Amino acid sequence: MTKTQKKRAEDLVRQIEQVHEKIKEDILQNSTALAMELLTDCQSKAILLGTLIEKTEGEETVTVTMLEEYCELTYTIHENLSNKEDVHANKIYKVLRQKLIKISNSIRNDIHMRIEAVFLPYKASMWDSLESVWQAADADPDCDTYVIPIPYYDKNPDGSFREMHYEADQYPDEVPITKYDEFDFGEHQPDMIFIHNPYDSANLVTSVHPFFYSDNLKKFTNCLIYIPYYATAGGMSEGQALCPAYINADYIVIQSEKYRKFFDRRIPDSKFLAFGSPKFDSVLHKCQNPPAAVGTWKEKAAGKKVYFYNTSIGGMLENTDAFLKKMKYVFDIFKKREDACLLWRPHPLMESTLDSMRKGYKSRYLALKKKFIEEDIGIFDETADIENTITLCDAYIGDSATSVTSLFGIAGKPLFILNNYINTLPKTDDWRGEVIHPIWDIWGDDRYWVTSNNQLWFSENNDYHYKFYMDLETGYSGGGYYLKAAEIKGKIYVFPQNARNLLVIENKKIKKVDFRFDIMQNGAFCSYWYNEKYIFLIPFRYPALVRFDIETEEVQYIDEIRKFNVRNINGEWCVGGICAYGNDLVFASPKESSFLFMDMDTMKTRALESNAKSNLGVQGIVPNGDELWLLPINGMLLTQWNPKTGEVREYGDLPRNFKSVRWPYELECEERPFGNIVFSRKDGKEQLIISPTWGNMFLSLDRESGILEEWKPPVSLANCGNNGYFSAIVAGGFVGFASGEKSRLWCEPARKLYEVNIDTGEYKEIRIVFDCVELREHILGFAEESEWMQYCLCESAFNSLKDFLDDNITGSRFDIERQVRAYEKVNANSDGTCGKNVYDFAKGKIL
Repeated sequence: MTKTQKKRAEDLVRQIEQVHEKIKEDILQNSTALAMELLTDCQSKAILLGTLIEKTEGEETVTVTMLEEYCELTYTIHENLSNKEDVHANKIYKVLRQKLIKISNSIRNDIHMRIEAVFLPYKASMWDSLESVWQAADADPDCDTYVIPIPYYDKNPDGSFREMHYEADQYPDEVPITKYDEFDFGEHQPDMIFIHNPYDSANLVTSVHPFFYSDNLKKFTNCLIYIPYYATAGGMSEGQALCPAYINADYIVIQSEKYRKFFDRRIPDSKFLAFGSPKFDSVLHKCQNPPAAVGTWKEKAAGKKVYFYNTSIGGMLENTDAFLKKMKYVFDIFKKREDACLLWRPHPLMESTLDSMRKGYKSRYLALKKKFIEEDIGIFDETADIENTITLCDAYIGDSATSVTSLFGIAGKPLFILNNYINTLPKTDDWRGEVIHPIWDIWGDDRYWVTSNNQLWFSENNDYHYKFYMDLETGYSGGGYYLKAAEIKGKIYVFPQNARNLLVIENKKIKKVDFRFDIMQNGAFCSYWYNEKYIFLIPFRYPALVRFDIETEEVQYIDEIRKFNVRNINGEWCVGGICAYGNDLVFASPKESSFLFMDMDTMKTRALESNAKSNLGVQGIVPNGDELWLLPINGMLLTQWNPKTGEVREYGDLPRNFKSVRWPYELECEERPFGNIVFSRKDGKEQLIISPTWGNMFLSLDRESGILEEWKPPVSLANCGNNGYFSAIVAGGFVGFASGEKSRLWCEPARKLYEVNIDTGEYKEIRIVFDCVELREHILGFAEESEWMQYCLCESAFNSLKDFLDDNITGSRFDIERQVRAYEKVNANSDGTCGKNVYDFAKGKIL
């Protein structure tokens, strides 16, 4: 009998006991008829109690016999009262009480309390997230376990249910399965229920059967535990911060204490159990006891290294076209190899997600799938147990934002993280596309260059010829920790992007200025501003704007800026434009025509409205004297606003063939048409040249006539890179604060910078120079990549997929001990006991 059932039995005994008291009172007051009714009630409760005990303990239980005797006793007393025989109240009360005490003692002593644990997986391939907990429960002789696979549905784009899936036949043979429609939750009232789907109705792609939504399950148990279906190498997506099941679950299992910070702060700390992940238990156990290869796998892998190729949902959704080209590239690389076997394991929800969110690409995906299988390129894995597959593989290749990386990390097998935009082998200068990603200094001082591997490079003559200066000592080989460095009053200041600190460098010694708040997601800051007195760090996910006083090194925080300047619009985080205006920093709303002016000295803010006709948010602000030119996030109007006079003028008569095309989907839209502005005076007329963001052309604006016309730049700016190493989301445009005679024009696809005379059309390239040999000397190779990806090697022009297969790595070679140590940081235990710890905790709460 479960604890809940035993409590129900004890409650029934207490109810009967209370009725006994009332029977005694009624007899004493000569209310015989009422007493007889109550005796009938006692008999009904006793029968209910007996039925409960029979179902859980069997008909031969001694307590059932006692209850039968009790029912006979109540019948006899009822008959005596009816015949007015032997109606002594105290005597009747005493004999009923004595019999009930024996029943109560028998329930306490003769009925053994058992624990009932129910496991509700929906996808067989995700059973590993519950498996080791089930194993611990199943090994407990005092626990009855039920594994109940539940049906789930694909969803149409409108949210309605489509095809139902039920995968009960795909679980390991040793797991006994109970059909979901043959288990009565109301009758069982399980002591504990374990789930791994947190979304209820909130998932866009699939839904479990609504009966199994967490709010309904909570009605049947006092211990509902959510265990993530994923594991992580260090980060968590923002979409996992708050899901419906977190509200209804009594406990949430997390990998380690650090992950508490990824979840919404409204979830009580008492819910979190930092015990690790059952998925790690599974992979550790199976790597120590590897299974035999299935089917033709052994033959295909014979004499070869086996590479696990993981194609993730996130990678597909980011840019589906690039993702599919990458798949073909990987297949082609392996097809030619005699020493390497590709094992491809598509995400189990890939085709459902394509149907729901990228239907136009599904035929291309299926064609690639057909190519892989029919041309026998490698092993196609559709088995339910990913850990079994991992044990048979030698290395991982694939996306980074997937739980599979953490399983390989814990298992101590090399991870090679693919770049889905790369679909060719690198040519001689393709490294330029990866290294040259400039953040232009607001004052035109670009002597310092922060590379993506957290190194500082220096151009002594400020001529864009760079030499290695120093390592920024982040402890990571990537992660985009810093944006830009600038020298101010003899010290070098390095401005953060994903880091939550500012670096101050003097004589090549680094002092780290840590900030008050910490966040676990990347993208802390999006930009910066500085002058001779202050450094301002503009927040993206960080909760406040940061001001650093250069003289006193005091750090101050302004909370209201981020709430105003960063908004989630239709599921996308948008940042409003920012500029300096006199002694103010101006922050635009990305949603309305509202602005905050903040005094740089006092940090006091005031709100202003531009009162422009368009009310669609501003992505960029370009100052020109007293005027501010507003570049919209949404809409096709260019706005000139004078905050001092309130004067507003809007320009929207665009050339007929002007359009804005959203990257990467190539969808025509009315978003982000303009990028930057250069002011010029030609033939005595004031002219503006406007570079595009998603717009398809440069524009010129005659201030006097208000006419907008296409402007042809003197150099060609393509709208995509030469290849995947030169990936580009915009064509480029004007950078920094420029005048007509001496403007700087950046070509993003070619990674080239030009000095352009807007008036005459003359131009020259400003060569950005790095020494390839010197760059190669500072490539780290296998290393701790970031807080969000513990240890790996990333695909690049210096380390291609072919280089990895050929074992021709630039930088440090793979170190298994270093990898295991790195991944221990993101797992509360590495001894494979998470499942046992979770079950023991739940059992302790019940008992």
